[in-house]
Amino acid sequence: MDAPAVTKPVRINRWLPYWAVFQADLRQTLRSWVYRFWVLVSMLAALGYLLYRVGVLREAGIFQSASTFLSDLLRWTLLGSVTLIVVLTAGAISSERGTMADSVLSRGISRYQYFLGKWHARLVTVLGTFLAMGVVAIVGSFFLHPDLSLLGSLVALLTVAALLATVITCGVTVSAIANSTLFGMAVLWMLLYGSAFAMSLLPADFPSPDRALNNLPQIVRGYYDGHLLLRLIGWSMLTSCAVALVGMVYFSRRDV
Repeated sequence: MDAPAVTKPVRINRWLPYWAVFQADLRQTLRSWVYRFWVLVSMLAALGYLLYRVGVLREAGIFQSASTFLSDLLRWTLLGSVTLIVVLTAGAISSERGTMADSVLSRGISRYQYFLGKWHARLVTVLGTFLAMGVVAIVGSFFLHPDLSLLGSLVALLTVAALLATVITCGVTVSAIANSTLFGMAVLWMLLYGSAFAMSLLPADFPSPDRALNNLPQIVRGYYDGHLLLRLIGWSMLTSCAVALVGMVYFSRRDV
């Protein structure tokens, strides 16, 4: 009699479903018209502001430092991008609620992996794009006037990125809780503006987003309180993780 064939044990990658959701959402986000419109508007706004500064310098002889240009660019990129980022993230999960149970969750993908894949894909896409545009802005600003600090500019970029990561996390979490995208956008707007108003009333020694944005001209010059900014970045990361945990736990227990 022939001996039974020896088969090697099959190694199961438990994170393969997460990776599949991550890749699919990454491609979906990159093809989204909201994402492309955000990138296009941000680039055109930065280019238009730069041309305006050059025109003022040549025609009127009014000189403005590169630190003012870079700080304004970072601040208004964040504030001006909030609306499109809310639209981009508030529908990450809620927009697929009608087909989610049949097409995704019934094929061996846990709720936790699905949420993490969506969350991380939006973080990588939006933050990666913002950091890439920020590095280009920093490099271009050094050609205007050498009043910038490279370390200060990078610290300012990371500070704004930490605040942006919190907005993205809140958007994905609300999309996992809300039943519709429009309702999630309304809730997210109230949450963001309410939180910003509440933190603006805190004492001066407490790190708040509005004070960090107002101090961006000093930060890019290298004059900043590293401990205070580190606390702000740390609180932003902690808030993002806490909000994501709430959304992930709630999403794992609700019907889709």
